[in-house]
Amino acid sequence: MAEGSFQPGTNDASLAALYAAAPDSVSFRKLRKRILRQTQEAISAYSMVCEGRPRWLVCLSGGKDSYSLLAALLDLRWQGALAVDLLACNLDQGQPGFPKRVLPDFLTRLGVPFRIETRDTYSIVTEKIPEGKTYCSLCSRLRRGHLYRVAREEGCSAVVLGHHRDDALETFLLNIFYGGTLASMPPKLLNEDGDLLVLRPLIHCAEDDLSKFAEALRFPIIPCDLCGSQDGLQRAAMKRMLDGWEAEHPGRRATMWRALRTVKASQLADPALFDFAGLAQRHQASTDAPPPPPPPPSPAPGRGE
Repeated sequence: MAEGSFQPGTNDASLAALYAAAPDSVSFRKLRKRILRQTQEAISAYSMVCEGRPRWLVCLSGGKDSYSLLAALLDLRWQGALAVDLLACNLDQGQPGFPKRVLPDFLTRLGVPFRIETRDTYSIVTEKIPEGKTYCSLCSRLRRGHLYRVAREEGCSAVVLGHHRDDALETFLLNIFYGGTLASMPPKLLNEDGDLLVLRPLIHCAEDDLSKFAEALRFPIIPCDLCGSQDGLQRAAMKRMLDGWEAEHPGRRATMWRALRTVKASQLADPALFDFAGLAQRHQASTDAPPPPPPPPSPAPGRGE
């Protein structure tokens, strides 16, 4: 289902509806400016906008992150800073009690084109996963497959997700402690079939900023009863660890994020990432080279000097 329209730089009513509940305060204006700046920096740094005028499928779950993602992209479009067509998409996964009118009503009020895709992945996940085990892996795989299909059907070149800096840091720690790899969430990747990009424009944004932004704009948040009802998730443990570090050393998350963006392959230990063999060969070539010739003698000083 697709409804509404949004013309970049001209639809003032859409932006007015988006910010209708925004507080008239210096702190909120600074917050909005920071989120937009960081979003635009990520889009530019990772070359997210392809040639021509691409169409993006913006995934909207009803949580604070995806609402903030849509708001930032709409705002950048309104400013003329993002030449992209947007289609919001929500995957209704058949969770009991899911409020089906919240997102359509919100998007219609903004005049944003959207599609609601209804697929009962909830029953599949709860049937396949034993009680007490986490649903995340299977749920994510099923959801991703449907979103890729919708993107193809709608002529979109990219699937756009609301993951932020803190999500990336938690994934980084999960991969270290449970996967034995140095890996995180890439800001941009190509799907396995090679026909769709997956983009994360909020990757530079702090979760705390997005929480404040969503609260200030009074987005109609929809809780996730599927995974939010499960306690003791490994990701939640990583979040608590990061919270503890941040409380003890303010700015620790920002420092870790800078580290993920400043990789020195020669200072790690992966021979597939850095040519250690070539380093030894270069060292041998240097020791085998003949010594440089001595410098020419200085001319004798002339008479009177």
